[in-house]
Amino acid sequence: MQLVAIIEASWGWTGLKPLLVVGDNAFGNLIVKDVEERYWRLCPEDLSCRMIAASRAELDTLSSDQDFLHDWNMSELTRQAKERLGPLRPGFKYCLKIPGALGGEYGGDNLATLSLEELVSVSGSIARQVDQVHDGGRVRLVVK
Repeated sequence: MQLVAIIEASWGWTGLKPLLVVGDNAFGNLIVKDVEERYWRLCPEDLSCRMIAASRAELDTLSSDQDFLHDWNMSELTRQAKERLGPLRPGFKYCLKIPGALGGEYGGDNLATLSLEELVSVSGSIARQVDQVHDGGRVRLVVK
């Protein structure tokens, strides 16, 4: 299955109607252009997908924001992952075994690698299951 189709199947419930992936980082974060030419950031480790720019001009402005770039590059976590796990194989990304949104540690033994397609699919499934759960609430995840 093509990545855009996987994004739509896994994250379409957020309102994203993906057209094109325009950027990615070592942890499988994606910047996705939608059919209305808006830009979204998909963050598997945070189980989030949200619109970050309403136009290409807004994305260009955001791309020069140092706070955004620091968050996007994930330099320290990427360095740690590369040190622990080695360089990435083609088609794979670093990831958190337990997403940060579920209390997983950002580093250490919680680091792993996974194919980008599987990372997008699994994180979208988990995000949908926990979307309406309040902080501290109980959840029972179904893994397929």
